Amino acid sequence: MRGGPRFLAAREAVSLIRPGDTVAIGGSGGGLLEPDLLLRTLGEAYGQGAGPGGLTLVHTTGIGDREGGGMDHLARPGLARRIIAGNWGMAPEMSRMVTDNQFEAYNFPQGVMSQLFREIAGGRPGLVTHVGLGTFCDPRLEGGRLNDITTQDLVEVITLGGREWLFYPAFGLDVCLIRGTAADENGNLSLDEEGANLEMLSIAQATRNSGGLVIAQVKRVAAAGSIPPRSVAVPGICVDVVVVNPAQRQLVTHDYNPAFSGQHKQALSHLEPFPLDQRKVVARRAVAEIRDDDVVNLGVGIADGVASVAAEEGWSDLFALTIEQGLVGGVPARGVIFGVATNPTAILDQPYQFDFYDGGGLDITFLGFAQIDGLGNVNVSKFDQRVVGTGGFVNISQNASTVVFCGTFTAGGLHAVPHDGRLDLTTEGKHRKFVDKVEQVTFSAEQARLRGQKVLYVTERAVFQLGERGLVLTEVAPGIDVQTDVLDRIPGPIEVATPLAEMDAALFTDAPLGTAWRPAHNQGHPA
Repeated sequence: MRGGPRFLAAREAVSLIRPGDTVAIGGSGGGLLEPDLLLRTLGEAYGQGAGPGGLTLVHTTGIGDREGGGMDHLARPGLARRIIAGNWGMAPEMSRMVTDNQFEAYNFPQGVMSQLFREIAGGRPGLVTHVGLGTFCDPRLEGGRLNDITTQDLVEVITLGGREWLFYPAFGLDVCLIRGTAADENGNLSLDEEGANLEMLSIAQATRNSGGLVIAQVKRVAAAGSIPPRSVAVPGICVDVVVVNPAQRQLVTHDYNPAFSGQHKQALSHLEPFPLDQRKVVARRAVAEIRDDDVVNLGVGIADGVASVAAEEGWSDLFALTIEQGLVGGVPARGVIFGVATNPTAILDQPYQFDFYDGGGLDITFLGFAQIDGLGNVNVSKFDQRVVGTGGFVNISQNASTVVFCGTFTAGGLHAVPHDGRLDLTTEGKHRKFVDKVEQVTFSAEQARLRGQKVLYVTERAVFQLGERGLVLTEVAPGIDVQTDVLDRIPGPIEVATPLAEMDAALFTDAPLGTAWRPAHNQGHPA
């Protein structure tokens, strides 16, 4: 019978990583299931000349806090030779190193990354999926490559059953760094106090079956057999080393909030209020597209304000909110800890959430945008010399029945004040989001038309739909000049609907939206 794991100090554990190893890292933004002590120790050891270099690092989504944590602990020249990631936005120093060509860098969709671990675990050749077709992940565009020194194609176009697919090949894993709440003496891991499961099990299985080393960080050690079987998220047969970090926090913002882990229900009346500003206007208008019983996904950014508006209005139980980290139900958190939810109904392993998304389970999604062009293409992944990455955006935007892109019309100093039923544009943003051509295609308008998706683009001053030839302006805010404040700020001509509707004045007041905006079957937004 296989013996139990070794219990080591963090420095001893990271010393087991060899130069040139391929290392999978679990976790998500804001410290969610992040093996923070292991990452910090690995970075420090390398900086002191005692850690391995030339590593290939693999992670599913953004890991960090945008302030030097997470993957930025490893942002040291020479530590990484190649990084394959689902998102880069939480680690700005790593992102800068990508643009400086300090290592090879790839960005694949978050769902692809999470599902690929299962393919590796099962000894299969890789992941075959439609996700990424027509986007920058397609090798006929960029193949997910992010800088000049990244030249090898890791994605292939194949044909099966007379249909095109993308093939993301599997690769071996030498080490993984994962996290749990507790480990018993036999190495069984629980996630009882965590706000998600992510793909801890899939990563551990993939590493174990690759002949690699599974290193788990936990908050505490339990007696052998004391963790109930249904609470074991990763069995001890998949765990080689356990590192205990008693100071482990649930998130960078919370030592522990039981409403995030499903062990306590919080009164929604005590959630932080969403002040009336230009961002709330966007979220309010977006809510109008939801119908009773819809299965909804929320993206990070302005889009996550949809949950706050729904909670304020008392509509949270009229539809099912989900987020890609595996949360179903509840009210998703906003900001750096996006990835957890208050009062979730279910906490699933992330790969299974993406199975549901990829197969068409979403009725509607609300996502952000950095750039939109006249054709209706959207970029969120690489712009203005910044590498942010796609996260779950490609999976979600490509497969939801209705897609609502949410964002301010411009960025960088925009000040648009909603009051008394109108919008006063006092200061225009310095950065235009509506561009002649997106720098990277994260969402393909052409593919969306082929799929028959309904696509809207909601801003604080105007609403657009995707038409047969590109953007169609359908609504404008009261107080906004259509020509000066909208059309003149979009490169090239776009279609304007006749008649052009005015956004409802209720969006621009402090009063509740009321029953006219309540989600309902076959109900459109108020005229």
